[in-house]
Amino acid sequence: MTARDVRTVVVEREIAHPPSKLWRALTQPHLIAEWLMANDFVPDVGHRFQLCGDWGGVLDCEVLEVEPGETLSYSWNHRHADAVYDLESVVTFTLTPIASGTLLRMEQAGFRPDQKQALGGAKHGWQQFFGKLEQLLDGLD
Repeated sequence: MTARDVRTVVVEREIAHPPSKLWRALTQPHLIAEWLMANDFVPDVGHRFQLCGDWGGVLDCEVLEVEPGETLSYSWNHRHADAVYDLESVVTFTLTPIASGTLLRMEQAGFRPDQKQALGGAKHGWQQFFGKLEQLLDGLD
């Protein structure tokens, strides 16, 4: 498989909150659990952590990049009993200040061409996660 074969999900959303507030929701474990999944996240490059889905699945992750208030990137790997469903990807969040708050861009790269179901699930799933994220941010001080 070449880099050209890799599929990517990109979701952009204007969030009516400043980057600093959004950054807290992306990097504080108790807040991540509110909108994404239970976790043992620490925003330090090289930190290995897990995201635990309410469906019983576990994602093995490693922090790859941290630029406070701007960029957060980590691996997002899922092992499955059926290797066809294994996923090795990288999730990158980019925060850009805009007049109305923050432009949040999420890119998840690493879907193989035979992972159309996973790709579609990610497109749908990230929209749901971002909806929960906005609700969380609306309630934060």
